[in-house]
Amino acid sequence: MRAAVPYRDADGMDETANARRSMLIALRRNPPLRRLLAALAISQLGDWLYNLALLALVFSRTHSVAWTAAATCARVLPMVVFGPLGGVLADRYDRRRLMIASDLIRAAMMILLAAVAMAGLPVFLAPVLAAASTVASVVYPPCVAATTSGIVSEADLPAATATRSAIGAASVVAGPAGGALLLLLHSPAWAFVINAGTFAVSALFLVGLGTRLAPPARDPRSTSDSGRRPALREGIAALRSDAIALRIIGADIVCSLVYGAHTVLLLMLSRRLGSGDSGYGYLLAGIGVGGLIGAAVAARLRVQDPLRLVGVTLLVAAAPAALLAVVPSMPVAVMLAAALGAGSVTVEVVVDTSLARRLDESVLARAYGLAFPAAIAGIAAGSLITAPLVGWLGLAGALVVVGALLGAYALWILLPAVPWRPVRPIRFVAPAPAGEE
Repeated sequence: MRAAVPYRDADGMDETANARRSMLIALRRNPPLRRLLAALAISQLGDWLYNLALLALVFSRTHSVAWTAAATCARVLPMVVFGPLGGVLADRYDRRRLMIASDLIRAAMMILLAAVAMAGLPVFLAPVLAAASTVASVVYPPCVAATTSGIVSEADLPAATATRSAIGAASVVAGPAGGALLLLLHSPAWAFVINAGTFAVSALFLVGLGTRLAPPARDPRSTSDSGRRPALREGIAALRSDAIALRIIGADIVCSLVYGAHTVLLLMLSRRLGSGDSGYGYLLAGIGVGGLIGAAVAARLRVQDPLRLVGVTLLVAAAPAALLAVVPSMPVAVMLAAALGAGSVTVEVVVDTSLARRLDESVLARAYGLAFPAAIAGIAAGSLITAPLVGWLGLAGALVVVGALLGAYALWILLPAVPWRPVRPIRFVAPAPAGEE
């Protein structure tokens, strides 16, 4: 865990007391953070553009929903499977070099995808290259998370984490919009070429950091294979030993599951409201705009009781999620989607900030390398449960159940109870002290 000591700037101001740090102040004071977040922003923007182009390429070649779904799985599943390995690598090797290598490999994959599109190469190469690109990306999220924690002060950590979430939300809005416009004017090949360029620019920003981002010194006891390799099990142990960390990670997974369900449900809702596929784009953009608002609010929150803050946020988000079942018009639906996006991103910021504060820096990347793929798996699971839910309850019933899921998890972590012990859950093994129930 980071040292709980006041941070003082050049003016001698006690920054810990000023918890309501704005994102702009945090960025202005920290040039390395600006470069890191600039690299992240340009990379994520290109990624959302590429996602749209990949599906457009596969569907235009095959006219098959199954092939399109396979391309989506190929792009997502490697993060779930290999994400923990990314955390291990981030705790062993220089993080700046890992991120630069990741950018360069992904740029090469994008050039190869452009060749598949331009030269009419076999379409099965598209999901294969997409999977290879995702495998190369698994080191990036834990490297960014652990590096952010290492280069900012304790007081600036919520603002820095919120800025990362705001970048993701803005990419959800701008990336697909830019991709759709590009596909109207050009073939998907140009989207892949542009995405390759974004990775190259991201690598240049990281090179400009001008310093190594070495992982923290490791305890010789915290190794495997005769002290040569950091053990993934230590990241698992760090999470299991912290009940609060596990519960708030669970909240992030629930939000991801709800988002995965909404990727399908909102398309059906848009058609029910008579807005077609274009309305679906408005709803996704609403989630992204709400995410930007949520990130701005979360940057100013005091994260002193993460369980209570996450629980209240989930309760607030549960209402608009359930009300989508009875929404009368598209404008109201977009506003509800924005409220849901704001709540989800607030939870994400609180989770990332709390993990950085609660976990030892030597295992933070490995812990994040477990939490992030779990959230991605939640998105996949949410999309898979949608068809059975709709078939059983109809669209309105499925939307209510998804909203109720947020509320149920919120109540579970808010209700007062005996402190949860994930390792030793049985309280009555030993006799209770005299006078105690």
